[in-house]
Amino acid sequence: MRFLISNRAAISPTTINGIGHGCADQPPKIEGFRKHHMLYPELFRQLESVRWDMERDIPWASFDPAALSDEQATTIKMNAITEWAALPATEMFLRDNRGDSDFSAFMSIWFFEEQKHSLVLMEYLRRFRPDLVPTEAELHNVRFEFDPAPALETLMLHFCGEIRLNHWYRRASEWHTEPVIKSIYTRLSQDEARHGGAYLKYMKRAIQNVGLEAKSAFAKVGVLMASARRTSQALHPTNLHVNKALFPKDTVQSRLPNPDWLEHWLDKQIDFDAVWENKVVERILHNMSLLMERSFGTVQELNKYRKELARELGSALEPGAAGKAA
Repeated sequence: MRFLISNRAAISPTTINGIGHGCADQPPKIEGFRKHHMLYPELFRQLESVRWDMERDIPWASFDPAALSDEQATTIKMNAITEWAALPATEMFLRDNRGDSDFSAFMSIWFFEEQKHSLVLMEYLRRFRPDLVPTEAELHNVRFEFDPAPALETLMLHFCGEIRLNHWYRRASEWHTEPVIKSIYTRLSQDEARHGGAYLKYMKRAIQNVGLEAKSAFAKVGVLMASARRTSQALHPTNLHVNKALFPKDTVQSRLPNPDWLEHWLDKQIDFDAVWENKVVERILHNMSLLMERSFGTVQELNKYRKELARELGSALEPGAAGKAA
């Protein structure tokens, strides 16, 4: 699922021109439904056909108590609470996409599957480490209002977040030694990849509907989310500042029982190193190449294209541009 830039002084919504939340001065942009068939029915069928069952498809009977450490179990709790943040994210999506019923309907699928991620992690703890099951208060603490944000930027942000989480969970499955949780993280990683594919369909539709504006928004966020090597923070939606009035307690991660757990999990536990980070960047650049119908081998090439789009969009928005074009 979600967002991440925990050090506001280093990177914040205000320093990246509206990327992320907490930037209410720009009205949300709605992709609209003007030209194309709805995507929701097709996505419903596709995701329904591969949906796993928590009772039948999780190998609960294979649990090996000797293979689960206290350290590992605690990270499962933190991820369960983080996944619960799909609830406020869904509320944000529905609010900021009121003009797009197709995308809003898709949120019913995304929300169901993301909350299921939280639930299966909690079920694992309930069965095998009941002392670590999150309390309702701990879950409710990550439900808070996100400031309005431009819909196109948010869409791209979450697309990149799904790519990143797919890789995090793949690495988590490798790090864990207990077979049941290894299986669960593999299933979650596959879900995140499918969610990214669904977001990509809506991004393609946005380009068909609003063209340059969508391309510019996607390139801007793509540069940010593919530049994690330049920051000390994990770039994912759950670590972004999303409510100015609540700063600094306005990231999902800041509201967890241990706000510092994530970077320790990435750096010291699952060892999400430069090799894995490069895999994330490569997937973002690959998908941006497909989306924009031109090749981006590096973040620098994507950034150059972003600047071209910004100039083109600026020219199109100049007073009298339409008359000049005519």
